[in-house]
Amino acid sequence: MTLKNTRDRWGSVSKSLHWLIALLILALGIVGLIMGEFPKTPKYFWIYTMHKSIGITVLVLVAARLLWRLYAGAPDAVPGTPSWQERIASATHWLLYVMMFAIPLSGWLYDSASGLRPFKLFGLFDMPKLVAPSDAISQVSHAIHEWGFWALILMVLAHAGAAFYHHIHQRDATLARMLPQGWLNIPQKESA
Repeated sequence: MTLKNTRDRWGSVSKSLHWLIALLILALGIVGLIMGEFPKTPKYFWIYTMHKSIGITVLVLVAARLLWRLYAGAPDAVPGTPSWQERIASATHWLLYVMMFAIPLSGWLYDSASGLRPFKLFGLFDMPKLVAPSDAISQVSHAIHEWGFWALILMVLAHAGAAFYHHIHQRDATLARMLPQGWLNIPQKESA
């Protein structure tokens, strides 16, 4: 397996970043949906700090993933893929990048504008504030953070649905080439 992407497969760096970011976003989403229900104890503040810290980690990983993609390129479309599907896939990938930047940045902006003391990234050092306290910025950034999450969920479902469509209906390597080699057998199209 190669680190760099090839013409027909994602490399191990791209795959690792893809799945690590996906798992972290899933964990952030679950925690984000339930953390408001916790009683206001020291553990509550620890959960918020971890949510913020992992969110910043996702921001850094997405930046690294984008830089790697610009450096390593992307595999060619699977042979036989209609051009309209290629365009939709490309647009979806770039929208996913936009959302993966917007959600943690809006969360950081929300935290900054809230007027709370700076949070410590994994308890190690204070994260800088992006803006001075502001109710207006706090409300807008919170709305972007919350609604952006739901938009991201819809895009991820479309992205995963398209991968499964390609695997089950098109019977091509679209899904298999983002998984470790040998994890999926690619079903062959029946001869007409």
